[in-house]
Amino acid sequence: MTTHRSEPSRTAGRRRFLQAAAAAAAPAGLLAAGAARAQADGPWPSRPITYVVPFTPGGSTDVIGRIVAQKLTEALGQPVVVDNKPGAAGAVGASYVAKAKPDGYTLFGGTISTHAINASLYPRLPYDPIKDFDPISLVAFLPNVLMVDPNLGVNSVADLVALLKKDPAKRTFASSGPGTSTHLAGEMLGDILGIKLTHIAYKGTPPAMLDVSSGQVTFMFDQMTAALPLVQAGKLKLLAVTSARRMALAPQLPTMVEAGVPGFEMASWQAVYAPHGLPPAIGQRLSAEINKALLLPEVKNKLTEQFGMEVVAGSPEQLTALMQKEIPRWGALVKKSGATVS
Repeated sequence: MTTHRSEPSRTAGRRRFLQAAAAAAAPAGLLAAGAARAQADGPWPSRPITYVVPFTPGGSTDVIGRIVAQKLTEALGQPVVVDNKPGAAGAVGASYVAKAKPDGYTLFGGTISTHAINASLYPRLPYDPIKDFDPISLVAFLPNVLMVDPNLGVNSVADLVALLKKDPAKRTFASSGPGTSTHLAGEMLGDILGIKLTHIAYKGTPPAMLDVSSGQVTFMFDQMTAALPLVQAGKLKLLAVTSARRMALAPQLPTMVEAGVPGFEMASWQAVYAPHGLPPAIGQRLSAEINKALLLPEVKNKLTEQFGMEVVAGSPEQLTALMQKEIPRWGALVKKSGATVS
């Protein structure tokens, strides 16, 4: 017995054949462009997004990551989950994200270390901070503060400079690790003063601050929020802030320039990136939502008053311009200091 397909069935078959033939004849570039448009115009996000923080929980990058993740969750309707991947001054997390799919489901909390200093600090950096990432938004600047042991007998930057010039045995400074902004701030001070300082690197901020507070090391630069508990306990004294302007969290502290060190200006920065190749529409949406969140009074006030950050937000183009300026600037200082990490 012979069976016959209905007319609608034959029509549907011809339609599928013609569609397949058209797809086979289409140029590969046209298909790729269509796929990219479909990805950008499709139902993104349709599943959870991972926000990689390349440092341990509790630090400034982690604080920003969790605030941004919460606000993006509210705005996008999908969970944005923070994933801490610390190690190698942020290089471990950065390398992971550089290899991720650029589909809008992986974001990265970048910093001055991951996207400026590391470029010259590591001879074989496992990622390219420019080629492997798409900038989404600048978030904030975060200055360091200059701190000493209260028993050192200095009450100002001028007192410390006089001590360093007078007593070679006191020319020591601590940092949270080689090549960090806390290390390079000390190198910058020695370079401006024209004296050789001895750098003592620690595995993190807490042990470094403890040795400064006990007088074993003369001074160090680090974040205000990290120093605050020891300052309040009377075990550390703050002398100045490294930014161009005084910070809202401690307006009584002069800037290094105001304190008599000409040309000393530096601040760490925080930003958000995605793997390179992100569909433009997704990048624009992320940038807009992050900037909107950062300008909310409760977010801006928390980052400013509790953590001493200067919230700036900003476009991808502004972040790119900052990197183009910062990478050679820190590269020159890394080279002069001789800092390196294999």
